[in-house]
Amino acid sequence: GAMSQAAAKEIPQEQGEDGSRRSGWGLLVTAGVGGTLVALYAVATPFVTPALRKVCLPFVPATAAQIQNVLKMLENRSGSLVDIGSGDGRIVIAAAKKGFRAVGYELNPWLVWYSRYRAWRDGVHQNTEFYISDLWKVSFSHYTNVVVFGVPQMMPQLEKKLEDELECNARIIACRFPFPCWIPDHTTGEGIDTVWAYDLKRSRGCETKSLEITPETES
Repeated sequence: GAMSQAAAKEIPQEQGEDGSRRSGWGLLVTAGVGGTLVALYAVATPFVTPALRKVCLPFVPATAAQIQNVLKMLENRSGSLVDIGSGDGRIVIAAAKKGFRAVGYELNPWLVWYSRYRAWRDGVHQNTEFYISDLWKVSFSHYTNVVVFGVPQMMPQLEKKLEDELECNARIIACRFPFPCWIPDHTTGEGIDTVWAYDLKRSRGCETKSLEITPETES
């Protein structure tokens, strides 16, 4: 009786230990698979969902036609270039290949790191820079060429910001959506590939202001 009771007690303990081992392996496998899924989600999510911005600005890659239209608007232009909301860096990289010193601002860190990798892969990393930054907290005053992939909700406020910050020789190139008040000096492309170029000296009336100031300085 005592032996049988002891044996009876030992058997559940052995089964319990074996069950614990199985449970432990199960937890390890679950953790491993879960960790892999989390890692994949962390990498993939920024490419399909919008980053957090003052105005929701989803990442939609520029098409080949859009890139060519932007480059067309940059012909005979010089100076520094900035892409506001640079995404995966394709506009910045394309501009760098044309000889521009090009900079991209993007709030999504995954896209910024990927942009830096692409610039390195394409051999233009020395002529490009990518920053993780909120566009509303950056001054664009020292850029002469500005590329914007925006959404309608942000364009009025961005129009005012750029007009306040940029010099008269700046050109702003808007993709997909035009600015609400400025009249474009050049337009190319069709549909979603349409690109509008604004020469700030005309939008702001810099030429008129300079004519008004000249007689006063001469007198």
